[in-house]
Amino acid sequence: MCFKVFLFLLGAVYINCQIVSAEVYIAELMVESNVTLNALTILGTLKNITDLTVTINASATYSISDSTLVAECLIVGDETQCNCSTGYIWSNQVCYNFNCCRESTCSRNVSSITPLCIAKDNVHINGSVIHPTPLLPSITTQLKNKFGELNGFESLNVTSQSNTVVGFEATVSVKFDTSKLQSIVTDLESTLAAVLWVDTVGMVTIESPNDKVCYESYPVLKCTFEEVSGSAGWNMSTQNQRFELNTGSVVKLDYSCATQEYKSCVAVTLQKVTGLWSGTYECGFTTGSVRHTAKAQLNVALLPDVITLTISPLTADCSEVSNKNYIKVTATIANSTDSFVVWWSLNGEGNNYVQNSTNGNNLVYNFYADVNCQKTTNPQYINVTFKNTVGHCMEHTRSARVDIPVIYSGEPFCSEDELWPKTPAGATVINRTCEAGRVGYKSRTCQGTTWMSVSSYCVSEQLNKVLSSADNFVKGLGATQDVAMAIFSGLKNSSTALLASDYSSSMADIRASVNVLDAMSTGSKNVALQDTLFPDFVNAASNMLNKTWDGANDSVVQTISSTYLQSVEGLVKNIKVNTSNGMNSSNLDLKFCSRSDCNISVFNINVNLNKTNGIMKTVAVKNLMDKLKHNSEMDSTSLLISATLENNNDSSLEIRLQFPQKLLNHKTKPVCVFWNTTDGEWSSVGCTAKTSDGNLTVCECNHLTSFSVLMAKRDISNPILDLITNVGLGVSICSLLIFLIVESLVWSAVVKTNLSHFRHTAIVNIAIFLLLGDCSFLASTSPQTLSETWCLVLTLCKHLFFLAMFSWMLCMSVMLVHQLIFVFSPLRKRVFMFFSSIAGYVCPMLIVGSSYVYCKYTNKPYYDKNTCWLVYGSLLEGSLHAFILPIGTVILTNLFSMVVVILTLLKSSASEGSKADDKETAKSILKVVVFLTPVFGVTWVIGFGMLLLEDYPTMLNIASYSFTILNSFQGLFLLITGVFAEQKVREELFKIIMGKSKGKTESTKNLNSITYTKDK
Repeated sequence: MCFKVFLFLLGAVYINCQIVSAEVYIAELMVESNVTLNALTILGTLKNITDLTVTINASATYSISDSTLVAECLIVGDETQCNCSTGYIWSNQVCYNFNCCRESTCSRNVSSITPLCIAKDNVHINGSVIHPTPLLPSITTQLKNKFGELNGFESLNVTSQSNTVVGFEATVSVKFDTSKLQSIVTDLESTLAAVLWVDTVGMVTIESPNDKVCYESYPVLKCTFEEVSGSAGWNMSTQNQRFELNTGSVVKLDYSCATQEYKSCVAVTLQKVTGLWSGTYECGFTTGSVRHTAKAQLNVALLPDVITLTISPLTADCSEVSNKNYIKVTATIANSTDSFVVWWSLNGEGNNYVQNSTNGNNLVYNFYADVNCQKTTNPQYINVTFKNTVGHCMEHTRSARVDIPVIYSGEPFCSEDELWPKTPAGATVINRTCEAGRVGYKSRTCQGTTWMSVSSYCVSEQLNKVLSSADNFVKGLGATQDVAMAIFSGLKNSSTALLASDYSSSMADIRASVNVLDAMSTGSKNVALQDTLFPDFVNAASNMLNKTWDGANDSVVQTISSTYLQSVEGLVKNIKVNTSNGMNSSNLDLKFCSRSDCNISVFNINVNLNKTNGIMKTVAVKNLMDKLKHNSEMDSTSLLISATLENNNDSSLEIRLQFPQKLLNHKTKPVCVFWNTTDGEWSSVGCTAKTSDGNLTVCECNHLTSFSVLMAKRDISNPILDLITNVGLGVSICSLLIFLIVESLVWSAVVKTNLSHFRHTAIVNIAIFLLLGDCSFLASTSPQTLSETWCLVLTLCKHLFFLAMFSWMLCMSVMLVHQLIFVFSPLRKRVFMFFSSIAGYVCPMLIVGSSYVYCKYTNKPYYDKNTCWLVYGSLLEGSLHAFILPIGTVILTNLFSMVVVILTLLKSSASEGSKADDKETAKSILKVVVFLTPVFGVTWVIGFGMLLLEDYPTMLNIASYSFTILNSFQGLFLLITGVFAEQKVREELFKIIMGKSKGKTESTKNLNSITYTKDK
């Protein structure tokens, strides 16, 4: 009997723009017949069938879109002849189980195998054989024989050969299981006593954008593989470089995209791509010695990553030119394969198109701008815009701006000084000329008519390359252990050269070196770095601290030092410890502890910590404390210590640090602090300071970070003073409230003359502003618990309210002098209220507002966040003088007024009527002025004197107690002076009290009389 078996491949595929829009199924149809059949006849029959009903769990109807003859078998008795159709090859199951491989006729009965034949695939194998001794010439034959065991094997060629390394490539026409290829590799390694590595191309499916992607878009590439793999990853190659990709600020890897069909998947999303990311992307799935790969090209519609604008001359001199001044502008970008439309505008007006010229590896655009010499308050500037010409990306542009300093006629300027041209006051000039071997720029600011010092941002070319590599590392481009080793090696070499560099450029290199540390600290959060980095890292970081950092202002140095500290701490925390025992250098001492009870010493400072698991990493740093920001009330010590834990899950910890007493100043009080990275300053929260035997300062903290000891110039937290302050303010506020209530009750009775009206108006305002000031003072007694905004608000309130209080005291004393001297020209109420409102309300607001704006404009601190009060720098330096000088003026004026009034009263004789009342009122006013001026004035004189007594502890303590007592009880003093010491107020208050008592007595008598009458 003769049977013919036909195997057909049936498919229903719907594809639209490479996206499958419906469920797709591929089926095989086997037809058996004992008569002669023609395959074309069956195919014709299938073409007439449009719908196919399939029943598995439930019936479903599918459309047949295509049918193909895959294999044909002729079975005659026990003899079988099977062949695959053209373009198909025996499946791996048929090949490895029945030894029917490649495209030969199979004489085994395999017709029931599914799949029987599969479509050919082009799979390339690239490999290398590494042997410690010269390889034999027969290795090519051995490789061919062994790889010939693969189904669909076509060829193998040796591509390179040396004594110990042989490179080869093989081609097969069918996909295979990784286990099969791995077994071949393992057998060859055993036979050859060598190491083999192989890569394949054609086993992995890659999805990538077909067209150019737009600048700063978010392209996604995805690779899938049918088997489970050991690891997966991405590489990116350009013409001259190859980078491994890891998660970073730009690269986001996703390993969670596997499906039931594709058991391994890795996708990469690139965030806001630039020209840097154009290249060939290769994904790979590795199992054992085998790596399956796929490649795709990603092209970015380019825009310039960096646009460098220069102007010549550096300033526009309109001091002698009345109309226009011509400035040459040059825009430089890196050479690009894409073309751009480029235009420029002056002050945002007009679009002037410009063409480029080539200058080496750069494209240069030159044009001239007419600067208007008519004075304007707005800065004049040039804006240059680049637009890509790629169709779907034409809306994307990139711009750069350069300001043009203009010297207007009659305006101040700085004269020409060597490289620096004549420059208008307040302008900063950029000069992009650096010394040989350096890149960057220099800047210099003209303040008034005086040049400030030159700020150099010219960095050594070698260090600039290291910084560029570190920036790529953060992005995820080349973020590997080997690249990190190269970066820290380059940083160490640059920092060593930094020690020998001149003063003018060292700060630029320090700033760039710290930026490298910062970048690597950020990158180390995503990439597991190993402890082989520690030697170069520690030496480089130590070298940076051997310089004084004197080439920048304090705020810049404080920012850089804070970044340095956080970067060093972050790197020490993130770098994994395997075999390292620590590292010591001149400025850094790094040690580790894996025991549960850690007790180690770094730079002679003992650190104790009990933990359940993990590794404690401790690094002590020298020569950094003086660069970090700290409270002016504190002196810094020479050391700080950073302690972190790796692989620890303890919910609570307590660390104990012992600082030798020789590090401390015995005249001051030690305060244990940690570096608050959020606020960028030291904080004592969670830390307490103790002393032991007078030889050690012990710090105990309930958290881990960077610690140090600061020296308080005085006892900044005295419980007795705190108690006096809180009690005194409470008494003062209650006294002021009582005083204001009394004034409201007796107002109509005691205010009978103009002079008494003036007196009570002034003293009520004094009481109100003192009350508000005391409330603000009480609200700011714990500055560490307040936000910066609230601290600023309370500082402004205290400044304003206390100034207003003294201003009304000034009004009262000046009014008294006027009334007693100018007897025949009495002061009218309207005039008094007008001038008093200006002096008591407007002037304090102007002083406070102008002092705050001045500090804001000059970048000087208006308030101290540690005290929520004004800042004292030195004599005539600091915002505190906006308070001290006005109240000093008031005190001196009041003292003068007292002398004048006393002399006038002694010479005058008693008079009758209203003049007698005026005289009594004048004496009352004099009592208030005589009593309150010393009290209020001396209080703030003592407060100012405390700033000058910092080197005299005994006197400072006396002044502290005096200031606290007088300041806290001012409200009580005002109550005594304004109520109990005033006869008229006392009498009227007594009348009110007695009147109410008398009224109650009369009511009682009337009630008794009515009752008696009824009884009768």
